[in-house]
Amino acid sequence: MLSGKNILLGITGGIAAYKTTFLVRLLIKAGANVKVILTSSASSFVSPLTLATLSKNPVLTSFVHEDNEGVSWNNHVELGLWADLMIVAPATANTLSKMANGTCDNLLLACYLSAKCPVFFAPAMDLDMYKHPSSIASFEKLRSFGNIMIPATSGELASGLHGEGRMAEPEAIIDFVKKYILEGLPLRNKKVLITAGPTYEAIDPVRFIGNHSSGLMGFELAKAAANLGAEVILISGPSHLIITHDLIQLVRVVSADEMYNEVHKHYATVDIAIAAAAVADYRPKTIADQKIKKNDAQLTIDLVKNKDILLSMGELKSQQFIVGFALETENEIENAIGKLKKKNLDAIVLNSLNDSGAGFGKNTNKISFIDKNSAIKTFSLKTKAEVALDIINEIIKRIHA
Repeated sequence: MLSGKNILLGITGGIAAYKTTFLVRLLIKAGANVKVILTSSASSFVSPLTLATLSKNPVLTSFVHEDNEGVSWNNHVELGLWADLMIVAPATANTLSKMANGTCDNLLLACYLSAKCPVFFAPAMDLDMYKHPSSIASFEKLRSFGNIMIPATSGELASGLHGEGRMAEPEAIIDFVKKYILEGLPLRNKKVLITAGPTYEAIDPVRFIGNHSSGLMGFELAKAAANLGAEVILISGPSHLIITHDLIQLVRVVSADEMYNEVHKHYATVDIAIAAAAVADYRPKTIADQKIKKNDAQLTIDLVKNKDILLSMGELKSQQFIVGFALETENEIENAIGKLKKKNLDAIVLNSLNDSGAGFGKNTNKISFIDKNSAIKTFSLKTKAEVALDIINEIIKRIHA
């Protein structure tokens, strides 16, 4: 959920600042890009060098930066616009009051006032301060601005008292932000099944029948769907690609028969199924137990037809929105629509080997999205990541129509 997100972390001067080293580490581990802003008092509690090392970015403390090359300006407007999310943790009573009232006397507050993104704040203060009417007023005012409060927890406080005011633990902050992001995504509570890559049909222990599919299109579809809130089951044939995402379960298979079985383990429970795999139509009738020796001038292999995974999904369709792929070389539109109808699909993605930059083994693709009403939308040549988002957005339009 946080992979690729630009996160601005503002750290203020409270004892809970020591926890932010763990918070930065978890954000980086989740794939986020992190920039840290410290107030002047925060650096008394946590080392800028430690945070810079963990975040892989210089830590910012003031409007002006001086080094051997001279003086430069830390542009608060650029920082505010750069961020996809801003987290202020720990957020002291002093900083929260300033945020609520528009006081701008340090870089962190200037970035807060410039931010166009969601802003989360995690209060950290002693029990009496947390319960004070002025603190409660700050919380309420900030929430009225659309800022999101990560509630403090109860426990032992720096004063020795026990009660509310402890900053949420770094793991809890990460979970809170993820859940907030998920709530607003269009595929939240949707389950998506995606097939990807080639299948390898064994001839003998070392040889197989396969194709040039890398699996990239299916993997990008999985990322796009998960980033929009879906729980994704990605069933991939042999591929060098890897994927890590909280919402993606990767299942690796080799043959068409293995892919068929895995698909039907999950198919009944999914809302959307996208068949992006390049599944072999045929497999050898018999598989040699030992490597076939090169003895004869010719070798004949008897092939039998594999089960049609996409056709079987169409036959069993209940609530699923099913999308297939058609890679064509002639009569592209006619053949794609024919496949769509024959296999009882809701939509089909057409790409042609006649289009430069489309097809197997490339980072780009050029597609047409055709739905069951024969409405056709053609897209220009794009990266497969962009194509994946286009496909998912077309699906969303139709399932929410």
